[in-house]
Amino acid sequence: MNRLLLGILLGVAFGIADVLMTIRHPGIDREGLLAAFFSRFALGIFAANNTFKMDPILAGILVGILVSLPDAFLLKAYGGIIGTGILFGAIGGWIVKMWAR
Repeated sequence: MNRLLLGILLGVAFGIADVLMTIRHPGIDREGLLAAFFSRFALGIFAANNTFKMDPILAGILVGILVSLPDAFLLKAYGGIIGTGILFGAIGGWIVKMWAR
């Protein structure tokens, strides 16, 4: 599958999953949900389209950490945000390893 299309599909899936996990928190507003969606959307695109010279799963994890750090610092919620970044990055890297060309 084309890497750009795969990245878009991963980004949408990760964005929806993150919004569904975030929506139950009290005090979250529409802007917070949009930020969560687009942060994970970017993670999906970058995980599928990076050119790091390493295993795609490790590259996905690295991308997940790098994309997650600004949100984690801003919200002071390091474990949850960086943890899902690592998880989604690893999943994205694995999918790229299996299906990208």
